[in-house]
Amino acid sequence: MRIDVPQSGDPGRAFETLGNAYAPEIVRAAGNFSTQVYQHSKLSLREIEAARYRTAQINGCMVCQGFRAGRDFPQMFEGFGGDVETSAYRNGPAPDEEFYAQVGNWRDWPGYSERERLAVRYAEGLGEAPKEIAADEAFWDRMKAAYSDEEIVDLTYAIGSWIANGRAAHVLGLDTACSFSPETAEAAE
Repeated sequence: MRIDVPQSGDPGRAFETLGNAYAPEIVRAAGNFSTQVYQHSKLSLREIEAARYRTAQINGCMVCQGFRAGRDFPQMFEGFGGDVETSAYRNGPAPDEEFYAQVGNWRDWPGYSERERLAVRYAEGLGEAPKEIAADEAFWDRMKAAYSDEEIVDLTYAIGSWIANGRAAHVLGLDTACSFSPETAEAAE
């Protein structure tokens, strides 16, 4: 890690420990931003996960890349004080492993809907080339045909939360302190 985080005895609590040790109001606000995305998003869980996973790949965050909605969301979200019963977790089925494996191949994989492709493209644009995506009129024509203005704002701020939190975790090395993987999920049971 790039900073000293006091040991909590539970490596899975590195983010919470960080927030208690340094800049608690700011770290808490960042965590709340992410929680609110999942608590209030009107988008399908597959659309959210398509954009979130592409953002995780761009950010390089190992925790984010290891996270799987179907396996990890309820425990993680309840740990952050969210209400799973009224969250985006209920907005359709969780993606399978093939869904995540194909995010880098989003243009060609037939398993994505048009809205899911647009979500990945938008995450890619915001994460890698925000000036270009802002000026891409062909993209915006497709986006406006598929998504309402409310959904575009929803997706924009969701991606923004993942860019901020995932990059912070990766740059500070917190993504090596805990992870989501089949092994950690089994250990938690």
